[in-house]
Amino acid sequence: MVLTRVGAASDTGRVRSRNEDSAFAGAGVYAVADGMGGHAAGDVASGLAVAALRRLVERPDRGPQDVRAEIARANRDILASAVADPARTGMGTTVAGVSLVRVAGTEHWAVFNVGDSRVYRFVDDALTQITVDHSELNDAVRQHVVTRALGTDPGPDADLWVFPPTPGERFLICSDGLPRELADTEIAAVLRAETGAQDAADSLVRRAVSAGGRDNVTAVVVDHVAPADPDEDVHTTPPRRRA
Repeated sequence: MVLTRVGAASDTGRVRSRNEDSAFAGAGVYAVADGMGGHAAGDVASGLAVAALRRLVERPDRGPQDVRAEIARANRDILASAVADPARTGMGTTVAGVSLVRVAGTEHWAVFNVGDSRVYRFVDDALTQITVDHSELNDAVRQHVVTRALGTDPGPDADLWVFPPTPGERFLICSDGLPRELADTEIAAVLRAETGAQDAADSLVRRAVSAGGRDNVTAVVVDHVAPADPDEDVHTTPPRRRA
């Protein structure tokens, strides 16, 4: 059985007026969604995305196909919400995360993403970005434009990676507001220095805001606890939010 410690933190940042990020951490399902659309209710879209993934907790024997199904369901929920309230037309969200799944009767990790929210893995003192950003550089405004997001018809294809767990590994799930401010070397330094998952999440968000905070910043840190550690899985860790 995979045991985890989890920490989560979120901040509006220094520029945005509200936080359109949403996060979920509980019972082997961990996700971050970064809403888009501003007044078109990006916060609603990100909330619907994590609400769909939260349903995976009800399936203890979930497989990779269940993760894909809930991501597809999230897309339908976002589209339906926009139809019900025209003020939400055009809202969308990225989503990325990690879920425990069963493959051939054994536990595996399923890492998933749509958009440019990211999942990193820190193990053996090395940081690796598992997910691939679905974005491209717009030279006119020198900004990255998301090329794949929930809230589109037809729905986007989610990327999914499945692999066996390794005790001692650490995952970072984050909205793009974090790597926009912090280089991978600094992210790795924090994950190396902070032994507690919550301390690591808090430190990463705090540093990203201090470095500029040009976007909302959310981080979920998941530690795969070694078998000898008696700590239990942290089922629900709501993100610590700051104005």
